Amino acid sequence: MSKTTLGQKIGALRKEKGWTQEELAERLGVSPQAVSKWENDVSCPDIMLLPEIARLFNVTTDNILGCEPEKTVQLVPKEQRSDLENLMLRIIVDSSGGDKVRVNLPMKLVKTGIELGMDIAQVSGNGSFKDVDFNQILSMVENGLMGKLIEVESADGDTVQIVVEEV
Repeated sequence: MSKTTLGQKIGALRKEKGWTQEELAERLGVSPQAVSKWENDVSCPDIMLLPEIARLFNVTTDNILGCEPEKTVQLVPKEQRSDLENLMLRIIVDSSGGDKVRVNLPMKLVKTGIELGMDIAQVSGNGSFKDVDFNQILSMVENGLMGKLIEVESADGDTVQIVVEEV
């Protein structure tokens, strides 16, 4: 299996967003030719641009540089599952208007809240979560699903990701 280059990674992330090289260049304040050179592995972006590139694509700089694996969903066998105390529910919301919401909830807290009949959206004070079925997420996790469980991008460009991982 060949390793994905920095240029290939930037190109793939750009295409996932549905942006042209020109649109990415404009967002970063560089020329379209610079983006083309990056994607063709002729040159690399200035190191000072990496955090901005990561922010635009909602990934970490480690992810762009290939040091962090993609969070993919996996089914963990029963005997290898972690206790809920060792799992974190991460909710990532990025609005097209630039608003960013990052919520990290221990899964044990989520389970306790559900058992007490609490509405997690009300507890968090954030309306972005009103349509999230936390009972269903808890059920998936208790049945061994881990990783990026949900990723949604609206037509308006808002993105929501729900990830469960070990801490």
